[in-house]
Parts: sequence; C-alpha cells; structure tokens
Amino acid sequence: MNKHILFIQGAGDVGYEGDLKLVTSLRKALGTDYKVHYPEMLTDKIPFFGAGWPKQIGEEISSIKGAVILAGHSLGASMLLKYLSEHKTTKNITGIFLIAPPFWSGNQDWVQPLKLQENFYDKLPKDIPTFFYQSKDDDVVPFNHFTLYKKNIPWAIFCEMTHGGHQLNNDLTQVANDIKSL
Repeated sequence: MNKHILFIQGAGDVGYEGDLKLVTSLRKALGTDYKVHYPEMLTDKIPFFGAGWPKQIGEEISSIKGAVILAGHSLGASMLLKYLSEHKTTKNITGIFLIAPPFWSGNQDWVQPLKLQENFYDKLPKDIPTFFYQSKDDDVVPFNHFTLYKKNIPWAIFCEMTHGGHQLNNDLTQVANDIKSL
C-alpha cells in the first residue's frame, strides 16, 4: 500500500515547473512505497496566495484517500502552515515537511493575506512530526526566517544546510530519509 504525500509548490519564477525538480528528486529517493501528489496551484498572483491557496490545499488534502504526509516549498510551505493554523481537518496527517518557508511580515497591503495569525503556533498540531529545512546560502528566503520559525515552533525538527540555495540543489534525499523515518 502506498503512503501518500501532498507536495505544495513555491511561486514566482520557480513555481510549478521549477519545483518539479524537487518533486522528481523526492519521488526517486522515496521509491515505489510512496505516491507524491503534486497539484498545480491555481495562481501565483496576489491576492490568491492568501485566499485561494489555503482553500485549494484543503481540497487537495481532502481528496487523498487515507493518511497523508504534507510537504511544501517556499510559498507552498508557508501556505501549509497558514492552512494548518487557520483550518480544522479530520484527515490523518502523519508528517509535515517544510522547505525554506518565508516568515511573512511587514505592513504592505500585498503581504497581509500571506501573514500567519498572531500566536499561530498555538493552533498548529504539536503531535505531528514537523520538519523545517533551509540552506544558509538561500538567496530568496533570508535565513533569519528559519530562525523565527525555530523560535516560534520549538517542538519541530530544524535541519539547516550550509549549501544548496533556495532549491536545496534540487536534492530532497534528506527530506525523503526523514519521511521514511516516520
């Protein structure tokens, strides 16, 4: 029986096509015991990040039969956190794997729908293994975002890499090994 993983893409210039390299790496490293679902998100235009993505994430989670492991990259990872902290789900989620999620802040109008609610960490499931990954040489999401998550979600496991950039060199072997360890 396959274990199901829902992988949510990042946005911008990389987006769906760019993150397909991450998904391909994950599929290869996991092997045939896992099925990686990789839906294309509806749009990467504001304001849909804050409204449309969490809605679509909920629909995608609900469409998977049985337990699911959640994974996301960049904006997709931050939208998974937004969804999990703002919506209830009855789905059996067995792991959460977040790669280079931005920690949205600021007062600009465009960033408001992306930001996590105050005390978001109190609403996250603490009984689900949660992993964060980021490279120190990420030139898209500043490394201090990783530190902010570490401060706010102390029960999670934080894996920092020295090299790999924003895409972790398109190599998710470590993420796959952590998924297999569940």
